[in-house]
Amino acid sequence: MTKKHYLFITGKLAENNLRKVLENMDNLDFSYDIKCININVAALLTTDLILKKIGSVGGYQKIILPGKARGDISKLEKELGVEVERGPEELKDLPVMFGGEALKYDLTNYEVHIFAEITDAPFLTIPQILEKANALRDDGAEVIDLGCMPNHPFPHLTECIKELKKENFYLSVDSHNKEEIITASQAGVDYILSLKKDNFDIIDDIKSIPILIPNSSDDIESLYWCIEECKKRNRNFIADPILDPINHGFMNSLIRYHSLRHRYPEIHIMMGIGNITELTHADTTGITAILLGIISELKINHVLTTQVSNHCKTVIKETDLARRIMHAASVNNITPKHINDGLLSTHGAEKNSTEESEIEDLFKNVKDKNYRILLSDKGVNLFNKNGKMTAVDPYDFFDFINVEDDIGHAYYLGIELARAQIAYQLDKKYEQDEELDWGCLIDRVADDKLEFKDTRSTYKKKK
Repeated sequence: MTKKHYLFITGKLAENNLRKVLENMDNLDFSYDIKCININVAALLTTDLILKKIGSVGGYQKIILPGKARGDISKLEKELGVEVERGPEELKDLPVMFGGEALKYDLTNYEVHIFAEITDAPFLTIPQILEKANALRDDGAEVIDLGCMPNHPFPHLTECIKELKKENFYLSVDSHNKEEIITASQAGVDYILSLKKDNFDIIDDIKSIPILIPNSSDDIESLYWCIEECKKRNRNFIADPILDPINHGFMNSLIRYHSLRHRYPEIHIMMGIGNITELTHADTTGITAILLGIISELKINHVLTTQVSNHCKTVIKETDLARRIMHAASVNNITPKHINDGLLSTHGAEKNSTEESEIEDLFKNVKDKNYRILLSDKGVNLFNKNGKMTAVDPYDFFDFINVEDDIGHAYYLGIELARAQIAYQLDKKYEQDEELDWGCLIDRVADDKLEFKDTRSTYKKKK
């Protein structure tokens, strides 16, 4: 049987990488050619431009476009009379199109449920609590925890629970006050944080599922006692041996979790991770990833966390993504690497630079005055037909840039060079005209390849 013959379309910068990916693919059942359209960045290709530049397509059974190429491929297909397919956005994922090993994993499943605490609930009005609860649920929380305050009344607790229940929230209440716990349970909360040996006598007065804790960190036997009492009563429960902050028993508390899971392999366990994220002054994406990895190995079922400190403002999103990544790693029996880049907020997944020789070749072929920006090992490269300069600080390019009185162009170059500097210093991915990727910390609008981007303000005449 004659092999099918495919044509891959690309731009100048991606041509060598595309060739390498195709050469390294095993057992190809097709032959191929590569057509480099005379444009540097494949993401700037459009179906109209491809139609204009592609030339003869006789003898090809399929044309594969770069994943970021914009426009209607069905229209292009009709014009060329050949099947056209848009490839993946990342070249590393190209083998998947042809039956190669999948580089993307299913992140729809997870095994850990998130309790998100509103720590100052007694001080908030019901509308304020509803607003916070909706935001936390949107970020991935399944249960909203109403945090009560010691020695401070929560007079609208019952009304608050009823209003949240109207909005179909699963709820827990975090209190050590017996009356508050009973009131919350009677109002309809699903879980109670927390019962321990010292207040266990109210167990028969509550219908909610209790989260059991020890009397103190060094009294794990009191937690075991609570567990056994719940089992005698056939009560559902969740056990939490308490995760202590770093330098205040953190390692010993991990041992407690391990011992609890070993002793009771079938019970539901909770870990409150706020003692680490809130009390460790470091970016939380990495901390959360490690904690959810521990949680995955110990088969812990629930996490309780907060978003109080400014450096913790996206912890719920991070926890939601981390639980999915760790589940995918577990079911596929792999390390949690190259599953999803959403927790890589500071650095990029791979080194982001173009070889100096490639940049030099591109520079020699530039025939217009439009500036191109590329990163190399030496810094940020800015060039057009009139010259090329490499630096890091955008201010260093001031004397090199010549845009005459075009304020919009100057403004645009200032923005792009600042982005490029950040990307170079952090070794993040940089693509001219694209925002930097900060992982799951920033919500990005889905990029519809059938739509063209709006004209930016720098291209419009200033009023």
